[in-house]
Parts: sequence; structure tokens; C-alpha cells
Amino acid sequence: METPPKDIVDALDRMGLLRGANPVGEPMVGGVSSDIWRIDLPGGPICIKRALPRLRVAADWKAPVERNLYEARWMQTVSHTVPGATPMLLGQDSASGTLAMAYLPPARYPLWKDRLRAGLVNVEFAASVGATLARIHAATAADPALAHAFPTDAIFYDIRLEPYLAHTGTEHPDLAGRMAVLIDTTRRTKLALAHGDVSPKNILCGPEGPVFLDAECAWWGDPAFDLAFCLNHLMLKCLWVPAAQPPLLDSFCALASAYLPLVGWEPPALLEARAAHLLPALFLARVDGKSPVEYITEDRHRDKVRRVARRLLVDPADQLADVLQAWREELTA
Repeated sequence: METPPKDIVDALDRMGLLRGANPVGEPMVGGVSSDIWRIDLPGGPICIKRALPRLRVAADWKAPVERNLYEARWMQTVSHTVPGATPMLLGQDSASGTLAMAYLPPARYPLWKDRLRAGLVNVEFAASVGATLARIHAATAADPALAHAFPTDAIFYDIRLEPYLAHTGTEHPDLAGRMAVLIDTTRRTKLALAHGDVSPKNILCGPEGPVFLDAECAWWGDPAFDLAFCLNHLMLKCLWVPAAQPPLLDSFCALASAYLPLVGWEPPALLEARAAHLLPALFLARVDGKSPVEYITEDRHRDKVRRVARRLLVDPADQLADVLQAWREELTA
């Protein structure tokens, strides 16, 4: 155990969480965008997350630290609309871009990504992710006044649309026009509160169901982005854990099948079409965007992703099943 950095200690004090205690803790393994600490206080451990102004990737990728405020608002909103779907928010310090939340022990709340890496693919859990995500979207779509609390269009562009779609268009100039259309459609679609980073690395397998983390990209916009973003990871994991390809593909179907029947804020076919159009763009972005996945390291695997993504970007599919079928065929080619 060690003493946390002074700015984190100061943030804890401003949030009223220290109460005279001298905190100790340890840094936790996190993503590319934040410092994350477990802090032990007299009342028990908590988790602290501090946004970084420059993300830990090879490309020059900066993002405003005020995204931490909107992550806290997302957590607060979701805890009221779908209790248990996010950790309890304990405080937020805007001055340092730091938030405090309940600490969920890994032994009881394992990370979904870790379970998938171990080949422990639970199709029923994937379905619960789809159903819970749809419940969040449905509850927020029913309260459009929430849009005023999430004026984050610029942040969402900076940390999602630019590094994933716009940058990938520069790597594939013949697809830049298609990427521009997807960006425009996504920016104009304003229907619900989106998480923006629904990925197995940001979902805990809780005893009562999925727990969503890291809503730094929280944005009042298109829920289809969240659906496509998560399904994308299940496709990519087929290259990381080849032995688990069948249940991973079944998980894709289960998640989509659980989500789509709960879409009541618009015709489900319209949302599905937007998700199906976004999916190959996000797929390609994870090998040629600013944030490539770390586990696709072989050129032959990158080329598989490129072949499927490029084909579907040139000739878009309106149904997720058609996107999945194209990937199935490539995996067996």
C-alpha cells in the first residue's frame, strides 16, 4: 500500500470523504484515459478515478478532463433509472476531474473481458448486457429533459467520432466519404443517453447482472452507437480466443436479440440499421483507428477485419445478422 498522489488526496478532501483520515491505497489496472486507485478509508475501500488530459495511446489523442463530470452524471442518472447497473457514486471533484465510487471487489465482480479471455463465454450474460443496456436507453429516452445535463457533443466527437471514424477515414481515403456520412448521422441522432464505451473491459459480471463502468463518453445522442460498439468487441474477440468463436458469435446474437425487442422509443428496424451501418466502421477502427485493440497483432488477422469491414462499408447491411454472417464466412475462409 502507498500514499496516493497529493492531487487525489486533495480531491478526496474537497469531496468530504477524508474526514481526517490519512488515506493509503494502490493504483489499479485501468484503461488508457484515466488514473484509477483503490483507496482504503476507515469506512472501507473506495475507488477513485481521475481523467487524463492525454490518453495513453501511440497517437496524439487529447480529451477534456471535464468528461469526468458527465461520467458522474451518467452514473447518477443510471443508478436512479436502472438500480445496480453502475457502481454507487460517492462524489465528484470538478477541479481535478476526479470521481469517487463504491469499490466492487474483483472476486465478486469479475471483469467481463477477463472472463472472455479465459474462454468463459456465458451467452446468457451477454443477453443480460443487451437487456440492461436497452433498459437504460429506454428509461432515458422517456426523459428528454436529460439532454440539457449532457451538453457533450464536442467531447463525444473528440473521444469517439474523430479517433474512430474520422481518423480511420484518413487511413482509408476511399472510405472517407462513407465515414463522413456515418459521423453526420450519428451527430444528428438525438434520442437517449448513450454510454459511449460499452465494451467488455467496462462491464463487470455482477451477482445480480452486468455493472457498467467508465461512462466518460456519456452523451445525449444515438443509442445505436452503444449497441454497435459492444457487438463489435464480441466479433473482435473471435480472433483473440479462437477456441471460443462459437459461443462468442452466439453471444452477439443473444445480446442483439435481448436488446432490440425492448426498443420502444423508435421503430426497432431503424435503430438496427444504424447499428449495422456503424458496426463495420467501428470494426475497421479497431485495427486502423487511433485506439487499435491490443490483442490483434498479426497482419493476417488485421486483413480479415479489413476485408469484412470494407465490404460492408461499401455495400451496407441493414440487419445485424447480415454483418455477423459476413464475419462468420471470413472466419471460416
